[in-house]
Amino acid sequence: MKTLELQLVTVGLENGEQGVFVGWPLVCAHSEPGDGQIENIWFSNVQEVPDDLTLKQLMELVRKQLCACEAKVQ
Repeated sequence: MKTLELQLVTVGLENGEQGVFVGWPLVCAHSEPGDGQIENIWFSNVQEVPDDLTLKQLMELVRKQLCACEAKVQ
């Protein structure tokens, strides 16, 4: 079975609520100190997706969103 590296990022708000975001790893065991400094954070619009969406389909939607964002930034 092929595996896919994923990383969970938990964001805590001052009011106690938390959100968990899933994505490709940004922080790895072989990262050097200072390599992972956060410069910017973007949040996409909330999108409704089918509840039977596979992980592969979800990551493809994420990839398309990232490509669209990168095209606008450059």
